[in-house]
Amino acid sequence: MWYFRSPLIAFGEDALSHLEQNICSRVFIVTDAVMQELGHLQHVIDRLKSCGAECDFFAEVEPDPGVETVQRCAARMHEFAPDWVIGLGGGSSLDAAKAAWFLYERPDVDLAAVTPFEQFGLRSKARFATIPTTAGSGAEVTAAAVITDIARMRKMEVASFELIPDVSIVDPWFSSQLSPRLTADTGIDALTHAVEGFTSTFANDFSDALCLHAARLVFEYLPRAYHHGMNDPEAREKMANAATLAALGMGNSHIALAHAMGHSAGTVFSLPHGRVTGLFLPYAIEFTAMSGAGRYLELARGLGWTVEDEAQAAASIVTALHDLLREVEQPLSLKEAGISREDFEANLESLCDRMEMDSALATGRRFPYREHSMLLFTYAYEGQSIDF
Repeated sequence: MWYFRSPLIAFGEDALSHLEQNICSRVFIVTDAVMQELGHLQHVIDRLKSCGAECDFFAEVEPDPGVETVQRCAARMHEFAPDWVIGLGGGSSLDAAKAAWFLYERPDVDLAAVTPFEQFGLRSKARFATIPTTAGSGAEVTAAAVITDIARMRKMEVASFELIPDVSIVDPWFSSQLSPRLTADTGIDALTHAVEGFTSTFANDFSDALCLHAARLVFEYLPRAYHHGMNDPEAREKMANAATLAALGMGNSHIALAHAMGHSAGTVFSLPHGRVTGLFLPYAIEFTAMSGAGRYLELARGLGWTVEDEAQAAASIVTALHDLLREVEQPLSLKEAGISREDFEANLESLCDRMEMDSALATGRRFPYREHSMLLFTYAYEGQSIDF
C-alpha cells in the first residue's frame, strides 16, 4: 500500500484571490527582504486586510535559512499568535516558514529530531499556506524543509507529512517577475526534481505521471521563460505549473544522487540549490546508467524520443540536459561554476562526507562508495563524462 499526499492547490491567473475564501482572522507571513522591497509582501497583506484579517510578518529569511533565523521567526509567531501562517517567496522562505510554524506548534521538539515516522499534532494553533514566487523549488507542496546548521556547516532536512501545507497558491503573476538568472536556477531545479522523482526507487504510477509531464513542460517552456520573461505569460504559467507538478511527483517518490551531491556542494561552496543540483544531474544519470539500473529508457520514451536501450536513453537525456543548460547559460561543471581548483581539492573529502550522509542516496538506483564519490566530484569539477 502507498499514499499520495497533496495540499489543496489554487493555480492559474489570480489564484491569489483564494485568500479571500480561506484565511481566518490572524495571519503571520514568513518571507524575505526582497519580497518586501518588490512589494509582493504588501500585495498579499492588502488582499488579506480587504477581507478583515489582521497581519504580521517576518521578512528576514536569508538564502539557505539557518536554525537561528527559524527560531527568531518562531518567537515572533508566538508573540502574534496567528491562526494561519503563510510562507511567501522562494524555497528558502517556504522552508523557513515550515520550520518556524513547526516550532510555533511544538516548541518542545528539536527540529533535528523531526522525522516522517512520528505524529506531532500540528494545526492545534494554526493552519499553513504557501505562495511560491519562483518556479522551481516545489517547497509549496512538499513535506520537508531544508534548514542550514551553520555551526556544523551542514544542511538538515526537517521532514514530516504534517508539514505538507493545507493550501498552496500557485499564481504565475509572482514568478513572472523573475530575472533570467533566477528563472534558470529555479527552472533547472524543477527539472531535477522531475527526473530524479521519476527514476527514484520509490517511484510509482502516480508520481511517474506528474514527473514525466513536468519534465516535458520544462524542456519546452524554460527557454521561452528565460529569454522572454514576463512578455511570455504562457511560458511563465507553464513553468509555475511544472515546478509544482514536479514537486508533487518527487514528494510522493523521492530524490536521488544529484540532490545528495547538490546538498553537499551547495553547503560547502555556497552555490544556489537549483543551479548546483542541475549541474550534477547529468553526472548522476551517467553514473547510474553505467550499472544498467536506471529507468531512463521509460523516461526518454515518455518524452517522445526514439531510443532503443537504456544506455542510448541515458545518453539522449544527458545530451538534452547539456543543450538546455547551455541554452539558459547554466554551468556544466564546478569549474564553470567558479570554484577554484585549490578550493575544490581542499574540500573534496568534506564533499564526500556530506554526500554520503545524505538521505537522498537511499532511493537512488546505484550507491556511490567512497572511491565513486571522489571520482564523481572530480569528474564533475572537470566536466568529464562518467566512465565508471
